[in-house]
Amino acid sequence: MGTLRRLALAAVLVLTLGAAAPDDPADRLANPGQESRARQLFRDVRCLVCQSQSIEDSEAPLAHDLRQLIRSQVAEGRSDAEIRSFLVSRYGQFVLLSPKFSLGNAILWIGPLVVVLAGAGALLARRLTPRPDEPELTAQEESRLASLSREQGG
Repeated sequence: MGTLRRLALAAVLVLTLGAAAPDDPADRLANPGQESRARQLFRDVRCLVCQSQSIEDSEAPLAHDLRQLIRSQVAEGRSDAEIRSFLVSRYGQFVLLSPKFSLGNAILWIGPLVVVLAGAGALLARRLTPRPDEPELTAQEESRLASLSREQGG
């Protein structure tokens, strides 16, 4: 029974290691220069499933498909800029880990900063605004206060 468990464990480990392999060697381009270019592009493209990883690091099926798409375009002789442009036209700027500067991106990055600065400015303005002086007590209020103080004190 112990041997059967060891064999099962070994089989699970082998299957797990096989599943963790990002690409089958048969998927790679035959030309080492083209494969290197493709891998550089993989580092710049976001996995749309994982969102915080590049497609080079992701094991998601969509990342595999994107790697194959990029490899095929590299093999066809398209430039890096053409491949990026194709991906952006298909998936939007979000597909790039380092998107180009645009007004939409600027608003997303600068917007929270503007909100924080506006809040700090409002707090500072409130703090620096002079408060109206409290009116003096009338004679009647002073005598009532004195009588309350005497009652409490003794």
